[in-house]
Amino acid sequence: MRARLLVLPFRQRLAHSSFILSQWRSRGRNYDAELQRCRPEAALVEFGDYHPLKPIMVTDTKTRRGTRKGSTSSSSSSSSSAPADPLSSMLDGTDPLSMFAAASASEAPAMSHSVSAGDLGRKKREKEEEVVGPDFEPWSSKRGEILARFTTTEKLSINLCMGSDKGKAPSPGSAVSEKVRTRLEELDDLEEGSQRELLNLSQQDYANRIEELNQSLKEAWASDQKVRALKIVIQCSKLLSDTSVIQFYPSKFVLITDILDTFGRLVYDRIWTMCSDPRPLPDSFTVDDVNDTAKETCLNWFFKIASIRELLPRLYVEAAILKCNRFLNKSGIQETLPRLTAMIRGIGDPLVAAYTRAYLCRVGMEVAPHLKDSLNRNFFDLLGTFRQISGDSVQNQLVLQRVEVPEYLTLYSPAINWILQCIAYRAPELLLTEMMDRCKKLGNNALLLNSVMRAFRPEFVAARATDFIGMIKDCDEAGFPKHLLFGSLGRSLACADPPESERLTILNEAWKVVTKVRNPQDYVNCAEIWVEFTCRHFTKREVNTVLADIIKHMTPDRAFEDAYPQLQSVIRKILTYFHDFSLLFSMERFLPFLDMFQKDSVRVEVCRSIMEVFIKHQVEPTRDPVILNAMLHICKTMHDSVNALTLDDEKRSLALLIIGFIRMVSFGRDFEQQLSFCVEARATFCNLEPVLVQLIHTVNQLAMETSTVMRGSHSRKTAAFVRACAAYSFITIPSLSSIFSRLSLYLLSGQVALANQCLSQADAFLKATVSILPEVPRSISVEGKLRSSESFLLDFINNFLATLLVVPDHPEHGVLYLVRGLLNMVQDYTWEDNSDAKVRVYVSALPLLAAMSQETYLYSIPKVDSNETLYGGDPKFLSEINKLCETLIGQILDHLKALGRDEQSTRRQCALAFSLFGVLLAHGDLRNNKLSQLAVNLWNLSHKHGYCETRISVRTLEYIKHQAHLPDMTHLTDTVQRLALQSRT
Repeated sequence: MRARLLVLPFRQRLAHSSFILSQWRSRGRNYDAELQRCRPEAALVEFGDYHPLKPIMVTDTKTRRGTRKGSTSSSSSSSSSAPADPLSSMLDGTDPLSMFAAASASEAPAMSHSVSAGDLGRKKREKEEEVVGPDFEPWSSKRGEILARFTTTEKLSINLCMGSDKGKAPSPGSAVSEKVRTRLEELDDLEEGSQRELLNLSQQDYANRIEELNQSLKEAWASDQKVRALKIVIQCSKLLSDTSVIQFYPSKFVLITDILDTFGRLVYDRIWTMCSDPRPLPDSFTVDDVNDTAKETCLNWFFKIASIRELLPRLYVEAAILKCNRFLNKSGIQETLPRLTAMIRGIGDPLVAAYTRAYLCRVGMEVAPHLKDSLNRNFFDLLGTFRQISGDSVQNQLVLQRVEVPEYLTLYSPAINWILQCIAYRAPELLLTEMMDRCKKLGNNALLLNSVMRAFRPEFVAARATDFIGMIKDCDEAGFPKHLLFGSLGRSLACADPPESERLTILNEAWKVVTKVRNPQDYVNCAEIWVEFTCRHFTKREVNTVLADIIKHMTPDRAFEDAYPQLQSVIRKILTYFHDFSLLFSMERFLPFLDMFQKDSVRVEVCRSIMEVFIKHQVEPTRDPVILNAMLHICKTMHDSVNALTLDDEKRSLALLIIGFIRMVSFGRDFEQQLSFCVEARATFCNLEPVLVQLIHTVNQLAMETSTVMRGSHSRKTAAFVRACAAYSFITIPSLSSIFSRLSLYLLSGQVALANQCLSQADAFLKATVSILPEVPRSISVEGKLRSSESFLLDFINNFLATLLVVPDHPEHGVLYLVRGLLNMVQDYTWEDNSDAKVRVYVSALPLLAAMSQETYLYSIPKVDSNETLYGGDPKFLSEINKLCETLIGQILDHLKALGRDEQSTRRQCALAFSLFGVLLAHGDLRNNKLSQLAVNLWNLSHKHGYCETRISVRTLEYIKHQAHLPDMTHLTDTVQRLALQSRT
């Protein structure tokens, strides 16, 4: 702290000023009387009177039929006391919106008769067919899961048979038979053309190649090479017959059916476009709306596809354009689906056949979801193929590829799950009973049972949970692992509640199987599912037992390192159902469970999730030592993760979570314990500046709460305590890097110290504030952008000046030593070029000095003697104030004179002159002729160049005239006569 600057009189530092006003005197103020004059007069309002917030009654005036010309009468009238609506009067009684409403009402009967029976029938048909709602999970949501689940490290191959270039499109004059022969030759080329085989492809290369084929299809179509596009689709469909890398088959199915979907969409859109000329085809079109050209084109596509020799590509490609049957006849889709379903029986490989059925069901649900018969037939045919799995052909293939039967059976899951999802969609509960009976007839086929539990509504499955457990027990362990079946059952029970009397039995039976799983990954996958059921229906005792079992299985060989996602899911599920953190942290195994998260990023993420739930659900402040110790440990984990590479957004996010915890800690009336907690938190969270700021606010609030409890009269003990709070803040603030945070907290802490009668501490805070003002940079970063700091600094200085009114002078430092010290710092500060900020501070200081010269101050702090009491209106004190005001005004006038030399600064000169005029008017004693003349000169200067707003000038003059009528302000009458308005011209 530079004490020399504080004691050095500001007037001496500005002795070079060319103007010093020798007769400044502040106007005497009676604040209570002024407050009474400013209050609005109360007026009684009767209920019947007009009020501006009442709704306006708009009257509708109509011309009476049969009256003579010019004669009108109102059909409804308003009260005579209600004022006329200016908007309605301009409309001459006719409201345009009312006119439109009346017109539409008159047309409605005519329009209702024009609705044809055909339109009603079409709408009825649409309503019947639109049975797939948002509750149906689309195929697109399963695509990513299948691609991520079914992967391989083996090399893949793509065998493409691309046709030769012979057989171009015939000339326009060719006969129809020539066209047909040429098309058949082109299709023959698909199988007899050149072979191209891509070998040794990785999974990613394979996916990239398929995507390239998809792009080639779109490019061929766009360039009007429709036959080439069909060739690409046929060759890609043939790839689905290849099961040489059987583990990858579900992913291959997903990739290739994307191409089929693209082809089907292109064909449909092309025919649609042909029907939309000259007018667009409605969505609910019928066959009668389709022109002959479109029908011929559509039929041509079906003929081309029928000419494909191999069964599998013919099936897939026709299924892809199944929707195009709408252009040919009403029952085309209904007739085609059973035929395609029967054709699938000719596919020998059961896995290929299952996915072909899945694709047909997928297309069927898109175009005709109401045709459930074909879906059911597909499913029953699929059940018949299960016998082939145990046949020699499949078994030999599995031996050759070294694939175990359980792994092979999981390959069917996406196909069977999809088929059953389509069948079970909005199906009655009776269908589930029928499916369970079929499973039992098939010897409780585990693969089918798993798909049934996943496809039907969780409410149906939960009601029969005990029956499903019995069926799972009877399943063959070798064919399909039982823990996967219990996993599917657990997913349903997490969404729906089984009968209450059966819940404990269900959990015991399920956990008997889960806990016997040896593979840690399989174990944690299943345990994660059943944790939610346990949390949902049981107490902390059962949850603690489950956590202990997970720790027991995942700790050996550090298996938890490969299961962080599942373990995080366990934490999330526990936090979903347990919001009482005293109960949560009292679980013996909860904190040891957290210790398994040893990867830094994962551990921090888990701590964040716990903190978010705590802040959201912890309503009441807590002092529970169990909660505090656990949460301090969690917050410290987050804090310790911060390093030099941590992003600012991440720091801000972590700091907000820790701040939320600090705000929820309260020790009630035990203020010393609260302060001890803040001391510990300061040491723990020293790297996060927002947390330190919050701790300072918490301690200041603690000091004010102490003052409230003591009703402003501190005892020796509480006085020592609030001084300790002030010392905490004084020690902590210098560790902050943000200069404006330090400034605002120094000032706030000084105000708190004053409110608690800690005068020496308040003095230290305010001195520290003045001492760091020169450290304020000229520009600061705000939301990542550099901005000038002048506006922030001016706001702070104005706040600081308002505080100085109630701060008593130090007996050793002289009169107004803090004001002089602040002005010295402002004088020495390096302001921006062409800036008026320094002079604006001088203008802001004049009201403070004027307020200090009053006999009674505008505001004060209880039990703190301000300068009004210390000096008691001493003439020497008032003389010092007046001299300081004269010096400030001299500096301001010098600056105005300098601005007048530069034509580009005239606008700034006008604004600054008008600002000083307002200060003189409000705080100066204009009975002094020199001061009154100065005010008039400032008014004329502010209006000299026409930059002052006329509206503000007019209102200012009105205010002065109003003030001149007051008994003690009659001297303004002469002043206002000398103030003239000047136009900008």
